[in-house]
Amino acid sequence: MPITFQVQSGVQLENDIRFTLEDVPQGLTIKAGGQMITDSDSLAFVYLLEGETEYHYLKFGQDVWPLLVSTLKAVQDPVLQIGDKRIVLEKFKEELEMLIFNIEGNDNYGADFAQSVENAFNEILKAE
Repeated sequence: MPITFQVQSGVQLENDIRFTLEDVPQGLTIKAGGQMITDSDSLAFVYLLEGETEYHYLKFGQDVWPLLVSTLKAVQDPVLQIGDKRIVLEKFKEELEMLIFNIEGNDNYGADFAQSVENAFNEILKAE
């Protein structure tokens, strides 16, 4: 059964961005999935993690969106820190950037989500 992990914190150390997870079931094997989708009802971006037999979800709500803006300005993709294990979230920046530019002015994602994304990622959207 798929598991949804809520990212509630992260840190930026110069160009190194790390998101942290506290509670992960023992024995769960996950790796970067390289894809991102949205959960517009929850106003969240969702990065896919590959498990042994299914995808799991890494959910980024509005409380961490300022760090997502910093991630788009960083050189490298961010890292997910789970205890002493580190997983590079491959294609994170590429996927997130593609989504925010697709969402801009697109109410198919829902007017509230589109407006929230435009406000939060304004400096990224203006830069292009």
